Amino acid sequence: MSSDRRTPSTAATAPIVPTGRAASRLLPASHPPVSHPPVSRLLAVLLLACAALLGAGTGAPARADATPATTATGASIAEALKTSPVYVDPAFAAAVTPAQQQQLTEQIAATGLPVKVVLVPLQKGDAFDGSAKAMAAVVQERLGQSPLIMVTSDDYGSWLNGFEWPADTHQVRDSANAVGLLKELKDAGLAAKVGRVIDLVATGQGTEVYKAEADRVDREYSARPHTDDTPGASPSSSSATGPFALAAALVLALVVGAALVARSRRRPRHTAFTFPDAVFAADRAADEAGLRRQAADEVLALGAALDEADGSAPGLGRALDAYDAAGRVLDGADGIPDLAGVLALAAEGRAALAPEPRLPLCFFDPRHGTAVRRTTWRPLGRRERVDVAVCTDCGQALRTRRSPQVLAVRDQGRTVPYFEVPADRSLWAATGYGSLLSGSDDTLAARVGTGQFTRAAHRRRSTEPHQD
Repeated sequence: MSSDRRTPSTAATAPIVPTGRAASRLLPASHPPVSHPPVSRLLAVLLLACAALLGAGTGAPARADATPATTATGASIAEALKTSPVYVDPAFAAAVTPAQQQQLTEQIAATGLPVKVVLVPLQKGDAFDGSAKAMAAVVQERLGQSPLIMVTSDDYGSWLNGFEWPADTHQVRDSANAVGLLKELKDAGLAAKVGRVIDLVATGQGTEVYKAEADRVDREYSARPHTDDTPGASPSSSSATGPFALAAALVLALVVGAALVARSRRRPRHTAFTFPDAVFAADRAADEAGLRRQAADEVLALGAALDEADGSAPGLGRALDAYDAAGRVLDGADGIPDLAGVLALAAEGRAALAPEPRLPLCFFDPRHGTAVRRTTWRPLGRRERVDVAVCTDCGQALRTRRSPQVLAVRDQGRTVPYFEVPADRSLWAATGYGSLLSGSDDTLAARVGTGQFTRAAHRRRSTEPHQD
């Protein structure tokens, strides 16, 4: 590797300095670098998020910085659960009142089951790094209790999770998922939803109700008119709705609940069981800074690999194209989806240099890493199945009819799976970060090279809601 390659001190500001083969692919003079979003834009986003919170009447407190939404730890939660089976973080005090907590406690006692309820606003940077699964595991270990049933808030703030040790014998997971699909609970408060989960666990009807509700939602979406767009279509066939917009229905329903799916065409209605937008904004700001550093490192690593590559390697040209495209996207990246695209392009470049074929990064979230296999997935409301590359965890989730962890983005005031964004506004929705490419000659680098990334970014910015 060249000795004069400079590692950026902060990926957001320091330029990538290519050398060797990479240097021969410098951007032409007609392609001026795109500046990164200024700090003032981020501050404006956070301030607007706070304003949205003040007008929404949510039960959780507003936070416009990256401070975790809770100070709870596994030890403090476990200690509190020794005196009551229901732990409610102060941030959810308005969503679950002391009287409601007492009702849940009595309901749990009536079941005779070892049920614990843990409701905490999760966020990157907290004691559990924003993961409900991690929180449940830590609390269970601190309690040292098995068998144990635990109902928790989830990573998104508008869903419930169910866990059970040593095995899911009481259908806790399906019970929690079913509650998110029940029509009668779409506008219910957090306490009512938790109570319904406990009912399903006690009666052993969680799986039955979940399957019935999932089938109902599928039938309702199948009955709706659909466009002729199909995932993986060529860029010239993109329409205003995008070739994969309808495919988002399944994961959207499983991640944020059928209530948000049904209201996706309306302005979202906030309840006490909805995270403040400011919390999401602060979370995403922290994520973006780290991801930008990671993306810059990946581009530098690809450049180093190119310098060391055999000049006769058959994939060298494609790898150079991927390096060039990754640099362009990094320069123009406007948020987490674009930075994830840099990761996908870097992976495409490494795959071109590899002696054996490689899969792209995970379709559901490229931050999961390289996919381990391809699988067919039928999006909700569509008859055809889509072939996508998935990581181990997402593949297991699909096999067990659970929600994969999906890259969520903000689009026109809503938080949605990235692939719900119309394809004409997102190269990543059109390509699934590599999963939906049409063939060996169709690459992410080629699409960036023909200007699709730039055009999609311009369309997205032109359709963003204007703030006074």
